[in-house]
Amino acid sequence: MKRITGKLASCGVAAAMLLFPLVAMAAEAEGGMPQLRFGDQRLIGTTVWLVVMFGALYYIVSSYLLPPVGEVLADRAARIGADLTLARDTKSEADAAIRETRTATAEARAAAQAEVAASLAAANAEAQARAEAASARLAERIAAAEAGITASQTAAMAALRDVATETAVALVARIGVQADAGTIGTAVDHALAQRAA
Repeated sequence: MKRITGKLASCGVAAAMLLFPLVAMAAEAEGGMPQLRFGDQRLIGTTVWLVVMFGALYYIVSSYLLPPVGEVLADRAARIGADLTLARDTKSEADAAIRETRTATAEARAAAQAEVAASLAAANAEAQARAEAASARLAERIAAAEAGITASQTAAMAALRDVATETAVALVARIGVQADAGTIGTAVDHALAQRAA
C-alpha cells in the first residue's frame, strides 16, 4: 500500500514537472514573470538539474532513509500491540484473582459465621446445662432446708407444747386451782392448732 502510494506520488510529481513548462510559456506569452522565461538557456538547464536532483533525492529518501523509519514504526506498532496484549492478559488475570479472592473471602466469612453460630449454640447449651444443674442443686438444697425447717419447726412446736403445758400447769397451780395436766395439754394443743391454721 505504501509502495503504491509512493509510486502515485512520484507519477504526480513527474506530471507536474511536465506541465510546468507549458504553464510557464503561457505566463511568458502574457509578459509574466522573468524567472519563467524558457527561452533563456540557463533556466532550462536549471530546471533539468532541479528535476534530476529532486529525482535523486526522492530515490535516496525512498530507498535508504524511509525503510528504516518504516521498520522503526512497524517495530513500535508491534511493541505497542504486544504491550496492549500483555496488559489485557494481565488485567484478565487480575480480574480472575480478584474474583477468586472475593469468593474465598465470602467462603471464609460464611465458615466463620457458621463456626461462631456453632460456638454460640454450644456455649448456650453448656450454659443451660450448668444452669439446670445449678437449679437442681439449689432445689435439693431448698428441699433439704425446708425439711430441716419443718423438722426444726416440729421440734420447736413440740418443745413449745411442752413448755406451754408446764407453764399453764404452774400458773393454774399458783392460782390455787388443781387441774389435770392431760386436760391442760389438750387445751394447749387446741390453741396451737388454731394458731397454726
